[in-house]
Amino acid sequence: MRVGFIGAGNVTRTFGRHLITAGHTVVVSNSRGPETLADFVADLGPGAIAGTKQQAAECDVVILATHWVSVADALKGIDWRGRILIDSTNAHLEPPDISLAGVTRSRAALKGRTSSEIVAEMAVGARLVKSICNMPMAWIQDFSPNKPRTVIFTSGDDIEAKQLVIELVNSTGLIAIDLGSLAIGGAMHEVGAPLSGLDLHFVRRLR
Repeated sequence: MRVGFIGAGNVTRTFGRHLITAGHTVVVSNSRGPETLADFVADLGPGAIAGTKQQAAECDVVILATHWVSVADALKGIDWRGRILIDSTNAHLEPPDISLAGVTRSRAALKGRTSSEIVAEMAVGARLVKSICNMPMAWIQDFSPNKPRTVIFTSGDDIEAKQLVIELVNSTGLIAIDLGSLAIGGAMHEVGAPLSGLDLHFVRRLR
């Protein structure tokens, strides 16, 4: 599969490498242009390509991997209708505000909605799925064949899009767990929620 990233930070560096290891191709974009991404994609290795935001958006699946304060600008200028968009962002007021006070202020600013519902309003027509956001990327930086089968929570309103995202996550050796809709599931695994920040692993029981 061809997966586009909008944003070139820890999510792209970490999950992008999992995707490449699984045989997928990734197209990485940022706000400064593909010419600034040579070292980044070289570090990711074969299977990584630097591209424009439009080129990333034209991939089979697109992952929004920016800071929350950059989300609106990152989504501008793209016709999102029918595109599968993974929202991996968390609603911090300003990077890298991950303090308890920062999380509380951010959640209050959402006025009862999940952050992904707000992203869906910005990306009009996108088949939006929330995923790859429930833990620090430092927890899943083992890229070996024997890496832990870490749980990645997933939620969304488009069943087919969500199933494709689940299959994509599972293809990397990580395990996607479906929590339901953006409103209900998203409220369970966005930053500050009960299922956020849990380092859970799937263990295969031996008979």
